[in-house]
Amino acid sequence: MAAALSPIRRMVALAGGTLLTAGLLVVAGSASPAAAAPGSGPTAVVALGDSAISGEGAGAYEPGTDGPGGDFCHRSTRALIQQTAIPGIQNKISLACSGAASSDVRINGTTHYTEPSQADRLRAVARDNDVKMIVLQIGANDDPQFADTVLSCVEAWANPFGPACSAALATQWPARVAAMAPKVEAVVNDVRTVMRQAGYADSAYQFVLQSYASPFTENMNSITHAFEGCPIRLADAKFSRTQAVGQLSAALRGVAQRTGVRFLDLARATEGHEACNRSTSAHWITPLTVDVSTLLHSADPSHIVQQSFHPNAAGHAQLGRCLTEFFGDGLTEGSCLRGADGSLHATAGITAPTVRAAAVS
Repeated sequence: MAAALSPIRRMVALAGGTLLTAGLLVVAGSASPAAAAPGSGPTAVVALGDSAISGEGAGAYEPGTDGPGGDFCHRSTRALIQQTAIPGIQNKISLACSGAASSDVRINGTTHYTEPSQADRLRAVARDNDVKMIVLQIGANDDPQFADTVLSCVEAWANPFGPACSAALATQWPARVAAMAPKVEAVVNDVRTVMRQAGYADSAYQFVLQSYASPFTENMNSITHAFEGCPIRLADAKFSRTQAVGQLSAALRGVAQRTGVRFLDLARATEGHEACNRSTSAHWITPLTVDVSTLLHSADPSHIVQQSFHPNAAGHAQLGRCLTEFFGDGLTEGSCLRGADGSLHATAGITAPTVRAAAVS
């Protein structure tokens, strides 16, 4: 319960997740033009899900989603859906909202940050556009409890005499991701239902389920990493990168296989460019970020650090490049991996995160 949270937990509460953007939101209205039949409206790609896809951490948020009126969905104009460059696509539309859980994407689902269910809003988008691809990234804010998990690891760092957060997570995490899977599967089925009711055959558009990228790495300066914005033990960062993220991806891959949608694995997408990675100055993840201006719109201190530990604008640009390639490659499943040119590319197959040969303490 919120009242039981410690001061550090309240001040460092994150909007989970997750990966996106400030795209065009089309709503039905009495003065709207006649609805287009599927295939006859402007071509579009659509993003659904949580912070990882809304663009949390990338800045340049769509007006109205940065706090006024209580809407902190943080849909960014720099989010990965906006960074795609798919030939022939006219509209890039995001319905994603930072902090969203599966219930916020279901048909007749819950309201989140003043916004109604994403599946319900998808109806108008599907009616007025020729949807060519739907990209879904959801689940981290369900049983995995992304925000709370990160907070427990920050608290473990702040208490050097206590156990590492990974000590408990090692046994809890598999059950958490297993409990998440059926909720994500229900979302996929609801999105399919909305599209079928709008007149789309399943084969008329691509449906891509994405996993999550690791925000952390153990390859940080052991002395200064906390001051650089990553107050987490190196051992806990290693657990996150090499075990937690991979297990989450495996669960989401299972959902994709059971529902017959495409799967894009991001587990290693940020490898070498995580927040506070000591081997590069080009980071693709936003470190701990404090924005006190959010208090102008809400007294809830959780929003102060809402942008922390999400892909930044550079990270979203790379993810958008990979998604563009994945759209056209025809693969049932693939991964976003860095190529020889240093950029992300869509690669066939799923590759589990590797373990760095880095000192851990």
